[in-house]
Amino acid sequence: MARKGLDTYLTPGKHIHLVGIGGVSMRPLGLVLRGMGMVVSGSDMNASVSTDELIAKGIDVHIGHSAENIRGADCIIRTAAAHNDNPEIAAARAQGIPVFERAQAWGLIMRAYKHAICVAGTHGKTTTTSMITHIFMQAKRDPTVMLGGYLPLLHAGHRVGNGDTVIMESCEYCDSFLNFYPTVAIINNIEADHLDYFKDLDAVKRSFRKFAGLVPQTGYVIANGDDANTRDALSDLRYVSFGLDPKNDVHPEHLSDDFRSFDVICFGKRYASVQLSVYGKHNAYNALGAAAAAYVLGVDGADVAEGLLGFTGAGRRMERKGRFNGADVYDDYAHHPGELHALIDAVKTMGYQRIVMAFQPHTYTRTKALFPDFVAELKRVDLAVLAEIYAARESNKIGISSRDLAAEVPGAVYFETLPEVAAYLRGVAKPGDIILTVGAGDIYKAGELLLQK
Repeated sequence: MARKGLDTYLTPGKHIHLVGIGGVSMRPLGLVLRGMGMVVSGSDMNASVSTDELIAKGIDVHIGHSAENIRGADCIIRTAAAHNDNPEIAAARAQGIPVFERAQAWGLIMRAYKHAICVAGTHGKTTTTSMITHIFMQAKRDPTVMLGGYLPLLHAGHRVGNGDTVIMESCEYCDSFLNFYPTVAIINNIEADHLDYFKDLDAVKRSFRKFAGLVPQTGYVIANGDDANTRDALSDLRYVSFGLDPKNDVHPEHLSDDFRSFDVICFGKRYASVQLSVYGKHNAYNALGAAAAAYVLGVDGADVAEGLLGFTGAGRRMERKGRFNGADVYDDYAHHPGELHALIDAVKTMGYQRIVMAFQPHTYTRTKALFPDFVAELKRVDLAVLAEIYAARESNKIGISSRDLAAEVPGAVYFETLPEVAAYLRGVAKPGDIILTVGAGDIYKAGELLLQK
């Protein structure tokens, strides 16, 4: 008998169990499915603010993975980090309970919308998705939103709206965005990343090309025309290009030196005059991509201007956390050399006397594959403080440590634990400093420890 598709289970009354329910896109998925009338349960390795929220909203959450947790489930949806050796996945397979991927569920959900804006790229996904959300909320389009981070406007990382538009952050890891149904696909940039899955940069490019190919002829591919890898990946495809170069379909005029003020020109005509509340050239690119999406879907330029002005950053994206001993403390999610480069460039325009960066690399494979690039970026700050690598889904089969990075960066220091990082920062902070806690793991906790009274 042929296996039923996930669509047969996404109906009211069905029991859906989510493995890894505390994750950034699993948590909102659980809430959305419950809102659609399904019985939702889930499990996660650790208790967190996310699991507490789910429990408070009536979802049965188990801490720790066990075959007992899936009792009564009609199907399983798993996070990308949950493999077949997970006890719940193994039990489901043994019992004949179908197992689906998180991205498949989001893909099916987005098919219910006339407009599905999918934001992809090696960098800038969360920020661009957040900017588009601000614009579409300002335009009263009542969108449904799924972000890979926290957006203050929503007081969450997701939103269930009643409009005809869904705005979805779309990740290339494990080709997950190939499960989506975009009518507007945005590609911010393409670099070598997730090399534990992709063989090389060419494999990454092929994945993005397939993603762009999912857009129907009635839809739009919007891509960074200044990015050589993106141009190469989409060389056989027509798309709306954006970038700083005036040759792009969407580009700025009267661009200020700090990249925060400019007119958005769309196909030769002024569309909007924007003033950004966030810093950096990379955010000018993000805003141009967001404006291009708004333009093709008929949003008024005034709503673009108001929406972008109101965007002050997403959670863990250059997020100001407080002040210690006269030093401003910020937190950022950057975990790839390209993101570090953009972050440091932006911070250098902010007028601080000294940049102190506490950096926690994310995964052993990424650290090893991009080691020279990480070293080059860490050399650009005044003081680099290295926390140990955040393992995420990996085990250290490579034998690499943040200590190896610190050894290559003049003046850098290394600490094995986050309390040690916080104690060191407490000792060196002084007026005129900006202290950055940077990485996709739990380095933000060092900043929180620093700011504790």
